[in-house]
Formats: sequence, C-alpha cells, structure tokens
Amino acid sequence: MLLYVVSLCFLALAWAQDCQVANIQVMQNFDRTRYAGNWYAVAKKDPEGLFLIDNIVAQFTIAEDGTMTATAKGRVIILSNWEMCADMLATFEETPEPAKFRMKYWGVAASLQSGNDDHWVIDTDYDNYAIHYSCRLLDADGTCLDSYSFIFSRHVTGLRIEDQPVVTQKKNELCLLGKYRRVAHNGFCESSS
Repeated sequence: MLLYVVSLCFLALAWAQDCQVANIQVMQNFDRTRYAGNWYAVAKKDPEGLFLIDNIVAQFTIAEDGTMTATAKGRVIILSNWEMCADMLATFEETPEPAKFRMKYWGVAASLQSGNDDHWVIDTDYDNYAIHYSCRLLDADGTCLDSYSFIFSRHVTGLRIEDQPVVTQKKNELCLLGKYRRVAHNGFCESSS
C-alpha cells in the first residue's frame, strides 16, 4: 500500500505544471520582420485594472533602425459608463532574447497602463496566429500574480481550426487554460473613428 501511495505522489508531481514565470518558453528564432503587420485579438486573459475590452487590433512596425513599435486600438469603458475607442502607442526595448521585450506605453495609453510591461511572444506561425504573454507582478514563489495574455489572429474572423490545438497547448503551458475570454469584433472602433 505504501508503494502505491508513493507511486501516486510521483505521478501527481509529474503531472503538476511548472507555473514559474522564469520557466515559460518563448518563441525560438523569433523573426520580428515576419511578425510585423496587423493582428486581431480573438481571445485575452485580462490583467488587474483598466484595459482594452474588445475590437482590439494591434499593428507592429519595424523602423529602419530595427526598433519595433506597436499601435493598438480597442474599446474601453472609463468613468464606469463612458465607452470609447482608445488608441494606444508602445515602443519596445530589446532584451537578450529576441522574443522578449520591455514595452513602454505613450500618450493616453500611459494613463491606461502602468509602467513598462514585459511583452513576450510565446508562439506564432507569423501568418495565422500569435500568443502574447505579460506578467506584471511576480509572487514570492515565482508564479505570476497579475498577468495578461492575448491570442492574436491575422484574420478578423478568428483562428483557423488547425491552429486551435497548438493555441490550447500554449494556454496550458502558461497555466492560463480556462482563463481567457473571447474578444468580439463588431466594428465599434471603425464607427467611432
């Protein structure tokens, strides 16, 4: 009986997820030139505080000097009931890992977001899907207390069926499976422009 209990304990440890932020794998050999362009958020895991709600479109641009910037547009609600389309601008500071950046918000976006965020590209095929992750606050045990994540598609209609298993696996590896919500695209920001 003791051997049975010990075996079950080892199995439980083998199945346990490693949710420490330091152990999260990012996209290997990330190519930001292929990554540039428009991405539509189709799902997101929200952070604490005010954040884009839906109709989220991000555009990543590479300047001639190689620096990457991003603009994002999406619906927000401020002052409890005022809907508006927010335009955000961010610049990226490189790190030793090509798929890991520090993101700084500018303009109105600076008041919607707090400080600089880590911005990691977890996975992408460049043509159809991308998974982003950011941890804003680490717990003492190395797990994340306040994170956000986007599932992006190059297509406003969403992910292709063949991309869904890969995306689900990555959500699981981020310890965020079941924590995402769908992001609608109903033209709000186009009609409010």
